[in-house]
Amino acid sequence: MDSRKALDGRAAGIMLVLCVIWGLQQVVLKAAAADISPLMQIALRSGIAALLVGTLMLWRKESPALGDGSWRPGLLVGALFGLEFLFVGEGLRFTSASHMVVFLYTAPIFVALGLHSRLPAERLSRLQWLGIAFAFAGIVVTFAGRNSPPGAADPANILWGDALALLAGIFWGATTIVVRLSRLSRAPATQTLFYQLAAGFVLLLPAAILLGQTSIELTTLSIGSLLFQSVIVSFASYLGWFWLLRRYLASRLGVFSFMTPLFGLGFGVWLLDEPLEASFLFGAIFVLIGVVMVSGSRRA
Repeated sequence: MDSRKALDGRAAGIMLVLCVIWGLQQVVLKAAAADISPLMQIALRSGIAALLVGTLMLWRKESPALGDGSWRPGLLVGALFGLEFLFVGEGLRFTSASHMVVFLYTAPIFVALGLHSRLPAERLSRLQWLGIAFAFAGIVVTFAGRNSPPGAADPANILWGDALALLAGIFWGATTIVVRLSRLSRAPATQTLFYQLAAGFVLLLPAAILLGQTSIELTTLSIGSLLFQSVIVSFASYLGWFWLLRRYLASRLGVFSFMTPLFGLGFGVWLLDEPLEASFLFGAIFVLIGVVMVSGSRRA
């Protein structure tokens, strides 16, 4: 019997904190980009967080459970995780943090599409198909309706960055699908997270080297960003999320998490003075409405 429960005050408070953290992470990556590239930040944070998760597993005496074959989907999940953040790191070189967080959070749409034909419990309803139509209409508006003011970044570069952000959302969705359909759905959260972080480090560090993005200037901002990304985002917040998933209804948590793009938009405009184009704002509203329609009626 499923013992998960509806959100109470504690869960709502934790989710609010997590949404603020996740909305802030893209902004912090972008803010420190002059001192250390986003790709290098993500590579290093993955390695540091993997060490922290590995240490936690040793302290808990958790075995890697390689004999059950979970290492195979674990490697695939790690590769998808690495590709997702390769697109995040590269995308932030061209587009704004606020654009990145909105497109990244299209992932639930692709999860719903991917699971529709594989699991009877995940069949999409008419309302969910309508939500998908809303989301993709919003994506079209944000891509096609841009009108950059004089002195703004090259529209072609921004479009390329937005496309990379959307690809990151697709690969995030693919990661979730693999976890959902494999042995990892029954594995401890720390094991799945370790696969993702370790593989992310192994893939992203060589990518940063090949792309010539290894320069690091040690400043208060760059060090603070690495600490925030490693300890707060990749370690504490992800473990907090998994802790909530074990105790509360997943559908309720999923809908609550869609505050993250709103925080990302706000932080990008407030802290980085990023422009907020009318077409992007209008399209983003459609995307968020669509994602909530798809996720809000899904079973926990």
